[in-house]
Amino acid sequence: LPFAEIPSLDIYFFLAVLTLLPLEITALILYMKAIKSSPLSLTLPFLALSPAFMIFTSSLILGEKLDKFGIIGILVTTIGAYLLHVNTTKQGFLGPFKAIRRERGSMYMIIVAFIFSITANLGKMAVLHSSPLFFAVTYVPVLSTVLFPILAWKNRGEIKQIFSHLTIFSLIGLAIAFATIAHFFAVNIAEVPYVISVKRTSLLFGIIYGAIWFKETNIRERLIGGIIMIIGVSIITLF
Repeated sequence: LPFAEIPSLDIYFFLAVLTLLPLEITALILYMKAIKSSPLSLTLPFLALSPAFMIFTSSLILGEKLDKFGIIGILVTTIGAYLLHVNTTKQGFLGPFKAIRRERGSMYMIIVAFIFSITANLGKMAVLHSSPLFFAVTYVPVLSTVLFPILAWKNRGEIKQIFSHLTIFSLIGLAIAFATIAHFFAVNIAEVPYVISVKRTSLLFGIIYGAIWFKETNIRERLIGGIIMIIGVSIITLF
């Protein structure tokens, strides 16, 4: 690692990494299943739930405390999630919640959001017991090394597609690498729920991309729901 100084590592760093790996792999697999089985506009917005989950996981793992506005933020975020399926209210008040339960991709992404609320805290623990740059440039290769054989085994017939679209996958990998480094620098200087809350504004882009690229429907309602979820996230973040 010529450009990353190797810091002093303790048992907490290795415990965090060993706990992170299976959780991250599970979350990534469920994430891909979610966006494959359901519209982007009904999956990506549920990642906004991770800051709400972090009100509890950050307290348990890192001892970070958020104030009473966190509860208000959770309620607003939940209202936004409700509005994603507001077109099902003709089935009754609980229609949107039942629709979430029926939409497999939505359920997958809720699980992913919960896992991310844990892994983000474990990631900060690893950063605090090493350094942002060191953890970013070592953890991603380790995760990829562990994940690739699993995916290659489960998708033996499709692995050739990676090599036939090598440029696209390389660009995706480069973008993920830069995003990962930026993420761990951020969590090193700010409380984890705040960092993740800002990241979750990306859900609006997911809704818009779903409309443009995949011709998804009911975008207006889902965009309103997504904006309200971001307002809930902002309440958690700013207050």
